[in-house]
This record gives sequence, C-alpha cells and structure tokens, in this order.
Amino acid sequence: MIPPDIRKITSTADAARARIFAARLTAALGVPPVEQARFLTGLTTRLREELARGGTELTLTVESSASDGALRLRAVSEPVSPGPDRTPSWRLTLACPGPLPRNTPRSAAPHETADAEAILAADEEVAAVLRHLDETEEQLRLHREELHQTNRGVMALHAELDAAARNQRDLLDAERTARGQAEKARRLLTFLADASAAVTASLDQEEIVRCLPELLVPEYASQVDVWLFDESASTNGARSAAAVAAARCDRPQHAGAYPGAFPGIDDLPPSALSPDRPLLSIPLTARRTSGVLTLTAPGDRFDEDTSVMLVELTRRAAIALENARRYEQHRDTAEALQRAQLTDLPPAEGLRMTARYLPATRGLNIGGDWYDAFPQPDGSLITVVGDVTGHGLRAAVIMGQLRTALRAYAVDNDSPARILTLLHRMLRHQQPNLYATAVVARFRPGDPHVVWAAAGHPPAMVRAPDGGVRVLDTRPGVMLGVPLPYEYEDHTAVLPAGSTLVLYTDGLVERRAHGIDPGIELLERTLADLDESAVEDLDGCAESLLKPLVHDSERDDDVCLLLCRTVAPARPKPE
Repeated sequence: MIPPDIRKITSTADAARARIFAARLTAALGVPPVEQARFLTGLTTRLREELARGGTELTLTVESSASDGALRLRAVSEPVSPGPDRTPSWRLTLACPGPLPRNTPRSAAPHETADAEAILAADEEVAAVLRHLDETEEQLRLHREELHQTNRGVMALHAELDAAARNQRDLLDAERTARGQAEKARRLLTFLADASAAVTASLDQEEIVRCLPELLVPEYASQVDVWLFDESASTNGARSAAAVAAARCDRPQHAGAYPGAFPGIDDLPPSALSPDRPLLSIPLTARRTSGVLTLTAPGDRFDEDTSVMLVELTRRAAIALENARRYEQHRDTAEALQRAQLTDLPPAEGLRMTARYLPATRGLNIGGDWYDAFPQPDGSLITVVGDVTGHGLRAAVIMGQLRTALRAYAVDNDSPARILTLLHRMLRHQQPNLYATAVVARFRPGDPHVVWAAAGHPPAMVRAPDGGVRVLDTRPGVMLGVPLPYEYEDHTAVLPAGSTLVLYTDGLVERRAHGIDPGIELLERTLADLDESAVEDLDGCAESLLKPLVHDSERDDDVCLLLCRTVAPARPKPE
C-alpha cells in the first residue's frame, strides 16, 4: 500500500508541490487524463481557497474497497487556522483503475516549483476548459436524453402502430370469420328452407323418402338410409348400430372415431363406427317416432352447424311423413266410405247401365262425387249423378246424406225438378255452407222419353242410334244450397232404342289449366267417334270415354260416369 501523504499547505509553493505529487500519483494509478485533469483542477481550486484563509493540512490517501477491491484516491483538507472562522474539512475522491504502483511517486523538487504560480494558473485555465467541456458534455447529455426520449417515443409509437396493425388484422380476421359464418348460416338456412319445401310438397310417403337422398347427397351426406318402422317406404334393409340406438333411445346418435360433441346428439362408442366414415342417426319423430334417418358423413366428420341443420330437417321430414301417413289413412277411409255408398245398378226394363267411379290421384280430393240408380213404386227408374263441394271424409259423409235424402224425396215425387227443389231447400236450411251439383233423369218402361233436371251440373250428352251426339245444354239452374229460393224445371228428351245417355261429374272434363269447355268438347268428339259396336258394349264404351280424358293424366278431382243405353223391349215368345 502507498502510505498517506500528509503535508501543510501555507504557500503557493506548497500548493504547487502538492499538486505535482497528486498529478504523479494519479498518473501512476492509471487515472484517465480527463478525470485526472478534473481532479487536479478541483484540488488546485480548493487549495487556493484554503491559502486565502491561512493554509490547510492536506492528506492524500489511496484506499482499496473491501467489497470489490476498487482503488480510490481521497484528498482531505483540514484548516490550520484556529478560531471561529475555521471551516470544516473538505474531501475529493477519485476512482482509480489501478493497479497500485510498485513505488511511491516522488515529491516535486524545489526547481520544479520555481514557477508555482504558473502551475496553479495553468490549472485554472484547464478548469475553464473543463467547465466548457462539462457544459458541452451536459448539453450532449441533454441531447442524448432528448434523443433517448425521442427514440422511446418513436419506439412506443412503433409499438402502438404494430398493436394497431395487429388489432386491425385481428378485426379483419374476425370480420372474415364472421362473414364466413354468416354465409355458412345463410347457406344452411336457405338449404333448410328449400329442402323443407321439397319434402312437405308431397303427401306420398314413398316420394318423400325418395326425395331425401336427392337433397342430401353428396354435399351433406355420402349415403342416406331411411328406416320406417312399418317398412312401407324404407330405402335399405340393413340397420346400423347407430340407427338401432336412435330407435331405442328416441334421440339422435353420432358414431365416429372421435366424439362429435354436437348439441342435442349423443355420442356412441367407437364400436358402433361405420367401416369407413362416421354416421349420424336421427329419429323421425313428429306425433310419434315412425323411423330413423341415417346419414353417412361426406368426409371424415360431420360439421356442428350442419348437424344441427340435419336434425331440424329430419324433424320437418318426420312431420311431412306423418302428414302423408294421416292423409293416406284419411283418403283410404273416405274412398272406402265413398265406394261403400255407391249403388249396384239395378236391372231395368228397356235400359242397360254401367258406371265408373275414379278417385282423385292428387291431393285429398275424394269423397264428393256419386252416382245412383233406383226404381220407383210406379216402375220408373231414377238415375242420379252428383258432386258435393269440398273433399275428403266430410264430403263423403255429406254425399251419403244427400243420396239418402234424394231417395226419400223421390218416393213421393216422380219429377226430377221437384226432387232437386226439395233437396235445395234442405241444404239451404240444414247445411247453409254446403253446396252441390246434380243431374236427375227419370226413365219409364216403354216410354222413349227421358225427363231430366239439373242443378248447376255439367250438361248431359246423348248419342243417337245413327251416331250423332247432342248436348242437353238447357239452363241447368243454380247449385243446390245456394242461399236463394229456386224452383227447378223438368226437361224432356227423346231417346229412341239404341240411344245412349251420358251423365258425368266435372272431374271428367274440367282441368285447372284449361277450364271445363275444352273437356266437354273433347267428350263430345270422343263419343261421336266411337263405333256402334263399341257403344253396344257399355263397359268398353265407358273405358273408351275415360281413356283420352283422365287415364293419361293425374286427377285433381274424383270422377263419376254413368251410361244409360235404351234398348228395344223384348218381344214375347209365341205360345
């Protein structure tokens, strides 16, 4: 260690020597020149101040820090003048890079302090330079701090811009995702609406079942299997484990290699997996569960939103199937009731008859048309063809009531017009919202005339023995049940032997797209074009009339046709 250097400073020469020793000591300790200059000029300034007060005792000590071993040069000044003006000690400390010199620097020789004032004055000049340097460094520090703050602001702005760009990208991604989801939802809802319209447009179970694969394959399923419990319209005989589970639990079931976790759908264990793709089995449940719809995934899995749509479509298909089933039951019941009330044509002297009844093939449009033929107490024969407005079971029931009432009125009245007038009054009072059309014709044995009356009914036709056809197109009167009083009129037509009277309902001649007149004209032409041999065979004649008018087209309404052919009375055998 370098021993402390203690000396009294009472003159300028003492101060110069102390300054020279301090310069050599700081140089030996490896102090950088600028720091050395600052220390020396500070020391000189303090020594001058102490000389002005009478002198001082200066101690220069080199210390080593116990914590990190760093060297420090410490200058301590103690005033030598006693009294109240004695100033407290001052210290200057300088960090030294080191290492410690092997030898203590020598003190200044007398000749080195010959110009002590110049030495100290030079320090003052250096101090001025250092002050200028300090000011410059302070300005530089301020500029650096300002630049640092600017850089921090720029970096913060850059960070904000990056964050804003990230937020914008996130918003764009979210917007694209939302648009994609909205477009997907719109597409699913559009498909659901179109598919619902397709499955509910029919009242035929087989047609509905055929429609489902056409709608769903290949976009929403690679295969569709419909299992109806009554097997009336199923598409496949094999039943998957998922379909059986759905039928047993009455809940949608998903079978796949991984759980689907779809809302409202149970996941089956992998043992129920299809050989290659996942399955979705959904019960066909409306008022009851009538079957199971099983779909094979079009890819490696079902989409969640698509699965929800498929469950809803299946629910609507189940309603359509239930409606079709109930419609078929209703139609079959109405048709059975209708046919049960149709009359077996009675034998009549001088008259041959045949009749046809064809139910509608489209919609629930059966049950309102009827024909009838029955003998009167006086031996005459009443024939009737009628049509009740409305369709279905109620129309069939009303038709039966009208048929019974007409027969009852005919017991005491042989006039077709009178019978229709009484029937009209009954409907007006007992069934104010029900209307019907009818034509009634009366035949008397041995009389070549037919008496007839019509209530809003299509006109009857007569084919004469020579093949000529005429339409009995007199004023038909109002429909039965119209809310106004009305008296029908009887009309008479001559029917010589070999004549054929054609009575029919509007279902034979009326079509929605063309009205009724073209159908009446077609019936007239068809009847006129028949050979006499074809007319002789009444059953064949009926089929010949029906074929061009109804057999080749779907029927919106049921059809009644009654043919009455007059024949010459049989001559009595000679005895």
